[in-house]
Amino acid sequence: MATPRKTMELPESSPSGAELDEKLQALKKALEAYDQAVARNAGTHRHVSYDTISGAPNKLLYTPLDTAGMDYARDLGMPGEYPFTRGIHPSLYRHKLWTMRQFSGFGSARDTNQRFKFLLGRGQTGLSVAFDNPTIMGYDSDDPKCIGEVGVTGVAIDSLADMETLFDGIAQDQVSTSMTINGPAAIIFAFYLACAEKRGIHFDKLRGTLQNDILKEYIAQKTWCFPPHPSMRIIADVMTFATRSVPKWNTISISGYHIREAGATAAQELAFTLADGFAYVDAGIQAGLSVDDFAPRLSFFWNSHLDFFEEIGKFRAARRIWARVLRDKYGAKKRESLLMRFHTQTAGVSLMAQEPENNIVRTAFEAMAAVLGGTQSLHTNSMDETLALPSEKAVQIALRTQQVLAYETGVANTIDPLAGSYYVEATTNRLEREAEEYFREIERRGGVIKAIEEGFFQREIARSAWQYQQEVERKERIIVGVNEFVTESKIDIPLLKIDPSVEPEQLASLKKLRETRDNGAVKQSLARLTEAARGTDNVMEKILDCARVYATEGEIRGAMREVYGDYRETAEF
Repeated sequence: MATPRKTMELPESSPSGAELDEKLQALKKALEAYDQAVARNAGTHRHVSYDTISGAPNKLLYTPLDTAGMDYARDLGMPGEYPFTRGIHPSLYRHKLWTMRQFSGFGSARDTNQRFKFLLGRGQTGLSVAFDNPTIMGYDSDDPKCIGEVGVTGVAIDSLADMETLFDGIAQDQVSTSMTINGPAAIIFAFYLACAEKRGIHFDKLRGTLQNDILKEYIAQKTWCFPPHPSMRIIADVMTFATRSVPKWNTISISGYHIREAGATAAQELAFTLADGFAYVDAGIQAGLSVDDFAPRLSFFWNSHLDFFEEIGKFRAARRIWARVLRDKYGAKKRESLLMRFHTQTAGVSLMAQEPENNIVRTAFEAMAAVLGGTQSLHTNSMDETLALPSEKAVQIALRTQQVLAYETGVANTIDPLAGSYYVEATTNRLEREAEEYFREIERRGGVIKAIEEGFFQREIARSAWQYQQEVERKERIIVGVNEFVTESKIDIPLLKIDPSVEPEQLASLKKLRETRDNGAVKQSLARLTEAARGTDNVMEKILDCARVYATEGEIRGAMREVYGDYRETAEF
């Protein structure tokens, strides 16, 4: 057994306030002299942007002057202690590594079931389901709107029957499952619950996360089923149902990922996502729940982009803001209510079709930022995802990237190792300030839903995306292999191709289901769901009843659509 190293002895006395002020004044003078020396050599600097990817100015040098107002106990604290800036667990990855959860789904439920088993067999520790566009939009595969889309961008799930195939041979009570679904999230959740129930698995044994974040759909991804207000009612019903019946399930994964993918800056991703989170807290309280009953099961989903230090600062600021607001505004008493638990996915928008192997490197740095920022769960994008859904080779490299990080780089050995860095702390503080400015503006506009309806979020993101693209086109931002260091090399990697037989086979399966199920029971369950939507009964309970008798996703959505109608976004030009 190795002999422990001696710890450094602390000085007997610390410098007084006057001594600190004197040292800071001396540093300020030294910095002024340094700035003058740098200015004399300014003509030799490279002519590119030195701002962050988000457009925030970067100083050449950061010093104690940039963190002079910080208080360790107030602003940082110990890992696992308020304000959780340094992490939500006292020993973090020494206790348990992050969950390696590769986002997977394509073709039929059988195809994706095989991919799940492939990943679990290679060391993945959690499942994350990607659905096709018809499923995401709440349509059945045989809807005329869905021709050519079935199974193309994810797995096609139309009913409980497909969910049973998707998890065939996979113990639902032994694996944590994340489902990236929003508008029809309650329906897909019901299929998952009914599948477990048929296997004799009690709901309290199920662990996982339902994205179920409809607000960011209006802001960024644009795959909704109903208008905002009834959508929030459904979410509140899901929260109420799961709090009582599925206690280990995260009912919402409040997602900044898609906001960032749409072109938002780090500060916008931080602010808009947290504002959505606070809106869900309000909805839960209005539904009659105590904040401490449901807040511990709210989780987050962040993007990890390429600006390494800015991303780390974003994760740290997010934890601090969430803990403070839940404690001070909402009066949360449980420690668990203050913890921001989050999943991270590397930035899809940073992947390039040109020289796709370079994406392996980009993803590795983004993954390292997520780990240094303290993520609880991580998905690493595959190199080929700008060209197709991931091949087995590409997804194995992406998974291996996480495993190399975990076991070979040392980043899991200590918590928040960049704490105290003048740059990282200044960046964390800057992002918190910018988020607070956005919170005030959103409140001034009447809250999140009002700001969505008037297009505030959408305009802010569009402006940021346009500014970034202009910088790329002017070569103020270099994208290797795209606008600089360009080669004419041919793309030479294997790509996954969806078998054209998937769609006709899915349609035939759906036709057979409708012919063999108890259609009388389906009709009755759908009618009860419509009545619940008109009234005040919990719609999640009625949706689960529909799932049990093999009603399809489109039929269940249609039963609620009779009451809730459709949503059409106001166009912005």
